[in-house]
Amino acid sequence: MLQIEDIIEKNGSDFELSKLFKAYIDEYKTSLPELFTKNQGKDFLVRHTKQLDSIISLMYKTVLRRVFGNYIPMRNSIPIAIVALGSYGREQLCVHSDIDLLIVYEKVDGFNSELIIEKFFYLALDGGLKLGHRVHELKDLFPASNEDITIRTSLMEARFITGSNFAWHATTKELNKIRLYNQKEFIFAKVEEAQIRRKKYPNSMQPNIKESVGGLRDSNLIFWVAHTIYGVTALKDLTQKLFSEEEYRDYRSALELLFRVRSALHLITHKQEDRLLLEHIPEVTRMLGFRNQQKMVTKVLEAQWRISNFTQIFVKKMVRPYLCDMSYVAKFRHNRISKGIYELDDRIFASFNLKVQNVDNLLEILVKLPDKFYHFDAGFLNQFTYAKISPPLKPKTHMLLKDLLKKRHMYCFLKLFYDAGILHHLFTNFKKVLHLPQFDGYHHYPVDIHSIKCVEALENIQDPFIKELYDEFSEDEKVLLKVVTLFHDTGKGRKQDHSEVGAKLIVPFVKKLKFKEEEIQRCVTLVKQHVTMSSVAFKQNIHNEKTLYKFMSSVQDIKNLKLLYVLTYADINGVGGDVYNSFNSKLLYDLYTSALEVAQNLGRITDATKRINIEKRVQKLPEFLQLPKLLQTKLLRVESNLFFFKHTPIDIIKIAKKAKETKEYDYSIHVDGSLSIEIYRRIPLNISYLLAKLSHLDVASMEIFTLFDDVKYFKIEFIENIGSNEIIEVENIVKNAFDMNLHVEMKNVIIDKKEIAIDCEHSLTHAEVSVHTQNQKGLLAYIMECFEKLNINIVTAKIHSTKHKVRDSFLMEKQNDICNNVEKIYELLTKTSDKGN
Repeated sequence: MLQIEDIIEKNGSDFELSKLFKAYIDEYKTSLPELFTKNQGKDFLVRHTKQLDSIISLMYKTVLRRVFGNYIPMRNSIPIAIVALGSYGREQLCVHSDIDLLIVYEKVDGFNSELIIEKFFYLALDGGLKLGHRVHELKDLFPASNEDITIRTSLMEARFITGSNFAWHATTKELNKIRLYNQKEFIFAKVEEAQIRRKKYPNSMQPNIKESVGGLRDSNLIFWVAHTIYGVTALKDLTQKLFSEEEYRDYRSALELLFRVRSALHLITHKQEDRLLLEHIPEVTRMLGFRNQQKMVTKVLEAQWRISNFTQIFVKKMVRPYLCDMSYVAKFRHNRISKGIYELDDRIFASFNLKVQNVDNLLEILVKLPDKFYHFDAGFLNQFTYAKISPPLKPKTHMLLKDLLKKRHMYCFLKLFYDAGILHHLFTNFKKVLHLPQFDGYHHYPVDIHSIKCVEALENIQDPFIKELYDEFSEDEKVLLKVVTLFHDTGKGRKQDHSEVGAKLIVPFVKKLKFKEEEIQRCVTLVKQHVTMSSVAFKQNIHNEKTLYKFMSSVQDIKNLKLLYVLTYADINGVGGDVYNSFNSKLLYDLYTSALEVAQNLGRITDATKRINIEKRVQKLPEFLQLPKLLQTKLLRVESNLFFFKHTPIDIIKIAKKAKETKEYDYSIHVDGSLSIEIYRRIPLNISYLLAKLSHLDVASMEIFTLFDDVKYFKIEFIENIGSNEIIEVENIVKNAFDMNLHVEMKNVIIDKKEIAIDCEHSLTHAEVSVHTQNQKGLLAYIMECFEKLNINIVTAKIHSTKHKVRDSFLMEKQNDICNNVEKIYELLTKTSDKGN
């Protein structure tokens, strides 16, 4: 303050004042990490808020000193009030959030209020405060609040900082007038807004601490509704009126953790970051004092569940009588299920005045409902949240659960159990995986939500072929599959293989459901093998007979194969995002049909017999018979068995016809679902250049087949798609790839020798090279360049990549005595690429 006075006394510039404030604010910001170590949660936010209050008050005082000199009027006589809004008003302002201010003024003769306000804002902004501000003359406050729901919402959390107490008193009268105006419409709008937000930001492995289901916005909602209806300034004021002390304490404890996490995220990233991304988890864990990352994230997910449950129930409890529509009373009476419980428009309601029921009574209500998809009102959620459940569960309870599993829409009931917090009480296998995070960069949801999402996918199969398989199952088989789908990951969270643990855990449960011994063994096999089909399809050569026989020896029989195929579909779809795509779908289908062929034949199917069978199917087609005799002969003499295994008979003929028409080269680019490039060439193709130029796109698979007359066929499929505006660029890259002198400088690619496996016994004609290493830009281009240097002829490549890891396998022809010189492959692949820095 002395330095400020000194500048003012010397008639210093506004720049000098703002520079002084900026230096002080910057110094304060650098002290925040240390403050956080001593005071976390709401305490940290309050201290931060109070410090900003003092800075803003000092700025206002400085402006008054600047305007009035040594003759500053009494502050109450200057008709200006500076008010905190939003999170700042709630004393929950996070480090890098905007500082929302409202300045209310009145035009009074003798005071140039607009000039004072203008100078204050210039000083605040130049001083480095990140302001979000509104300026209103007192008489305009009420009309402004009705222009936008966001303005009205922010005004609800107004808190006086500095200025005239008289102006603030007049403002509070206006704020109360705003609160009482059109309450019903406002509450409806806020509830609808929350529903849209919750759909946009669902539960996930990387939750948005502010916006996600159970985030800080849900906490804001319950306060906004409480303030609108009851006029309370703190939610705690409704304890024993709306909720118990224990319920409020649990809610506040959950809220406290979210405050801590959000503050840590802002401090770590030095910006307004509200997402608990995987890369931030280690540092957040350390800052919050947790020893274990998994434990920290579990607590965060549990906290969000707690806030979501509390908000859903008690917002509706406040709103329901307030928004009661008398026209619905008769409808409810007509659709009464039992005392205090009603069904209307496929939604189940329960009175908040209804005594809490025993869980068996509630399950009986669900079982008796017509087999439809239901939504559940917060009153009914309240019944399940506080339902009486006495462990161990009775045989009757298990039979009721089995009856629910027979329904076509079990997902909606599972979601209800999760929202009510009783999923692990009804299905005790979920106790260890409740809110359990998955840090694999693959799953979008924690284990419990993923498991429920898998059941949703099972009940809403979009793939026509898989849907047909599922519909052919008996009722008992569908129940069995639903149980396995729900329980397949319940072995996670332990040191042992989760598939093995899960297989043991499912047995006691299915015994209580009175499954037959054969059905129990199927459950065990399916849980044990639930990752096998996707692993084989995505990572191995599914056209190799050894792979197929090994796969079927694990699956055991055709019924298990069909059940596992549908289970795998549900499991992948339950991951979230676009993980299940047309490419994955084709791989799984090809594995299923090939494995089915193996299972249906008693004699061993060799590659030779399989090739003969496919040739026969090709020769029977009218399209084949229309080909010139010479082309027919050339087609049937294509050396690669894989070429015949990987394509349908009709596609084999199309490829042959296209190859015959090819002069130097031909290509086609497809953007149906995902990008794929087909190339026919008689002249050399610079494949490493092509892949390097497209290294920003993740490759899913690559085929390279020698056909006839020196024509080679390439097909490269990518995981992503491209926009129509990018097709011309890709076309130019493909054309340029026929210039063998072109080369792309890329960053170093590093592969360790232990990350490479070479199997020269893969088959009589082919060897396999597998690379399991860190995901690196340009990796595939580098590997292909190495193979070209060694004159290795790659016939097909299977690419499997996640955010951090890749598992690629390459099938190569045994030539140039390469299997007697495997060290050359190791040497070249492990040599750090010299494509730039």
